[in-house]
Amino acid sequence: MSDFILRRSPLQKLAWFAALGPGLIVMLADTDAGSIITAAQSGAQWGYRLLLLQLLLVPILYVVQELTARLGLVTGRGHGELIAQHFGRAWAWLSVSTLAVACVGALITELSGLAGVGLLFDVPVGITVSLATGAIILMALTGTYRSVEGVAVSLGLFELAFVGVAWAADPEPAQMLAGLARMPLGDQAYLYLVTANIGAVIMPWMIFYQQSAVVEKGLGPAQLKIARAETAAGAVLTQVIMAAVLVATAATIGRARPDAPLDTVQQISDALTPFLGPRLGRLVFAAGMSGAALVAAIVVSLTAAWGVGEVAGYKRSLAHHPLEAPWFYGIFSFCLIAAAVLVASGVNLVQLSIGVQVLNALLLPIVLGFLYLLALRALPQAWRIKGVYAWFVGAVMALTAGFGIVAGLVGLAG
Repeated sequence: MSDFILRRSPLQKLAWFAALGPGLIVMLADTDAGSIITAAQSGAQWGYRLLLLQLLLVPILYVVQELTARLGLVTGRGHGELIAQHFGRAWAWLSVSTLAVACVGALITELSGLAGVGLLFDVPVGITVSLATGAIILMALTGTYRSVEGVAVSLGLFELAFVGVAWAADPEPAQMLAGLARMPLGDQAYLYLVTANIGAVIMPWMIFYQQSAVVEKGLGPAQLKIARAETAAGAVLTQVIMAAVLVATAATIGRARPDAPLDTVQQISDALTPFLGPRLGRLVFAAGMSGAALVAAIVVSLTAAWGVGEVAGYKRSLAHHPLEAPWFYGIFSFCLIAAAVLVASGVNLVQLSIGVQVLNALLLPIVLGFLYLLALRALPQAWRIKGVYAWFVGAVMALTAGFGIVAGLVGLAG
């Protein structure tokens, strides 16, 4: 990517950087509070035996999100809008209903993660959740898309703290290589976490967000190469962070205390970062978890407001004043406030987070099915997937969705 930038003229470089954002944000939001908790549980319970899955998900994630960006850039329409146009409004509402379920679950986990971080510093749940919710709503009401995007990227980069945590955990290379070769697919508990990891990486709201974001930003087919490069880099980055959390817990809890309880954010923090010292470890963990939860909360709230608007037909842009687009800002705010109320009522973050990721995996047939059909039908001939690549994409999506369903049902049955 660096060579690609260096070969551009000054104006081209400026245009290149101006087009960045949607792919990076959606990937940083992908590694949200629930994903971090899922990765932590994976490393604690199974050591490095789920590490290979993190690597295998990189190309799958890229294939899915590249199609999403391509559809938005070429058609200039959001995901829900394209489904309504090509398959009818009833199918569009079905797709948006899966989005709504995923968004509500995600927002609860994000705000629960922030509440857990607050408790690390003895801040009551109600205060943490109220401040976070109020700040995000205020940002949307007073900002533009580009300012919101800048804030989201800045917050998301705090997730890189987990890479430092993994390095400080001093994992043993020999054990990592041994774990890569061991995948006990016959174990129901293992399959449950496999499903959770798939659902933690490929989420319904990611598809809606990136497609709507490139439309909101006014990007077009000329930016496709940039979008592909950004999406590829983001797919690697998000899985590096997931792998870092898994490695850190495998090298600490998984090696010494695999049966240690991980029922709260505090327990994960205490188990993950003691080698950094109680104060520094807590600050590093808080920075990573807060960045992950905040960027995801922003993205998920926008996705819900955009997605419903694409089917319902109301004005849906941060460029509009709140009085011009009351439904857009209303749904954005309602989702956050509803999730905040549920979190304040008390919820088991760890079990809920893993359950939400499993639900995401179980919804994949609907989400990936529509995405694939749109790639075949909604794109002009010059941009449509075809030939061997079309068969490859179809096979990847079918296998991913199918394995998520089977593994999830087997894990739930256990």
